[in-house]
Amino acid sequence: MSAAYRYVLLDVFTDSPLEGNQLAVFPEAPELSAGEMQRLARELNLSETVFVRPAEDGGDARIRIFTPAAEMPFAGHPTLGSAIVIGSERGREQLTLETGAGHVPVSLSLDTELAGSGWMRQPIPTWGPYARQAELLRALGVERSELPVEAYVNGPEHVYVELPDVPAVAALSPDMRALDEHGEIGVSCFAGSGRTWRTRVFAPGLGVAEDPATGSAAGPLVLHLARHGRVGFGAEIEIHQGAEIGRPSLLLARAVGSGEMVERIEVGGSAVIVARGEFLL
Repeated sequence: MSAAYRYVLLDVFTDSPLEGNQLAVFPEAPELSAGEMQRLARELNLSETVFVRPAEDGGDARIRIFTPAAEMPFAGHPTLGSAIVIGSERGREQLTLETGAGHVPVSLSLDTELAGSGWMRQPIPTWGPYARQAELLRALGVERSELPVEAYVNGPEHVYVELPDVPAVAALSPDMRALDEHGEIGVSCFAGSGRTWRTRVFAPGLGVAEDPATGSAAGPLVLHLARHGRVGFGAEIEIHQGAEIGRPSLLLARAVGSGEMVERIEVGGSAVIVARGEFLL
């Protein structure tokens, strides 16, 4: 006998359909095994697919996040998109989602049945110098980074490289095979000033050559900028991503606290539901 598993498709970190970062959410799939979830994520071949499970530790729901290649403990656009799906189905605008990296509170504004926005409080990352800096810069085809090349871990690991200006970010053409040798990391190349920043994120080791919008990288990016004096702690910034691959996205982020004590990191944005369907397995 076959079972039907319904799913919702969203575009996240945009308020326009067919832009932003695509996401599939399975709102009710408690009996699927990890292997089945991974195979479904590979079948859909989006940057991430989410499976909603019953809460286990006092939250409103547990989410498991898969790329086409691996399970992720935490990722930004899957968390925000899942919260919008769960919140719209349950009539809730305040949720706490259980992830592999801990509890993530999300505050929502549900504009319509198909669109909403929200802010998530992300896990505070650990950080330090990236050991393979020279190899990474060669793989990217750039001579140097304007700020120290540092790795931040908030579930996934992201490495940050600052380029001199936005055209340099747009012109990047990295060696994906060489980047893949760095393993399961995201490489965030960015430039900008003040409130407005541009980034591109490459993660071939996670099965995603270039990501249209990377919420898990947005939080550490604003912290990286604040730690090095590019923006003030508490300031909200706009992060533009995805235009080079035809999926323009807008992420909002702020880091509250100080270099000695980071109190919280928040990332926000919009999402729209663009399709619904079901798998018959």
